[in-house]
Amino acid sequence: MAATRPTVIALTALAPVSWGTTYAVTTEFLPPDRPLFTALARALPAGLLLLALSRVLPRGVWWVKAAVLGALNIGAFFPLLFLSAYRMPGGMAAVVGSLGPLLVVGLSTLLLGQRPTARSVLTGAVAAFGVSLVVLEAAGTLDALGVLAAVAATASMSAGTVLTQRWGRPDGVGPLALTSWQLTAGGLLLAPLALLVEGAPPALDGPAVGGYLYLALANTALAYWLWFRGIGRLSATQVTFLGPLSPLTAAVIGWAVLGEALGPVQLVGMALAFGATLAGQRAPRGRRVATHGPFSLASKNGRKDSIDLMGPALRR
Repeated sequence: MAATRPTVIALTALAPVSWGTTYAVTTEFLPPDRPLFTALARALPAGLLLLALSRVLPRGVWWVKAAVLGALNIGAFFPLLFLSAYRMPGGMAAVVGSLGPLLVVGLSTLLLGQRPTARSVLTGAVAAFGVSLVVLEAAGTLDALGVLAAVAATASMSAGTVLTQRWGRPDGVGPLALTSWQLTAGGLLLAPLALLVEGAPPALDGPAVGGYLYLALANTALAYWLWFRGIGRLSATQVTFLGPLSPLTAAVIGWAVLGEALGPVQLVGMALAFGATLAGQRAPRGRRVATHGPFSLASKNGRKDSIDLMGPALRR
């Protein structure tokens, strides 16, 4: 029996909620100042697990494409994300990430010739503004390196998102396999870099082992599977606007668990961002929302859809 639309939305929303816990897990349980090793421990085990489940390898030119996408979406994004998490309070880097969709729009306009809809731009802007209110109210003194890392992470992910849309995916290959290629390629890229820059892996205590297992299994492998499963059953716009749940989760955890401030301005920002998330769940007019099977590419279906403002890669 097929899952109902609200159930699919709820299950898909678990992915960005999980990603919103990344900052707290990193700062509270993992060894300090090891962004490369942390990125490697998150990406490679998850990629190998998904690769074993999908049992599909790239063919021909897709070996190169998978390596490029893995470098942008994983190999560069993950360590930059963790570097910003190490150097800034939980959720603060989210304000930079929330601007990523607008960068994707610009790149897609230049490289793909796609125009965003007014509704998507407005909803994305409201979501970004809400996230900004949530994060900046308790920002304090910004760490320059942390901010630069967050900006670079957003730029890398935005470029990877545009290339992912430009290249699509091979015939007969589902989102699980394509995700496994990128995670594995990014992890393999990170392995020698982590060893060269950070040396041997750090000694791990019980909480650190648990933290790394959580990041690799629940936060990456399971969350990515739920995310791409949702893309196969909902419209791109509906999935897109679940993204603000990630920084909102980080802010709530920072307030409830880490003792970070959460004042009236932040509450207003949370309401705006959550409202934009709900508005984004309205099915696009004149389009049929898929309910079964893996998502298909617009180019393959003979359509030229408006750009997905907050593609899957932008919230990881």
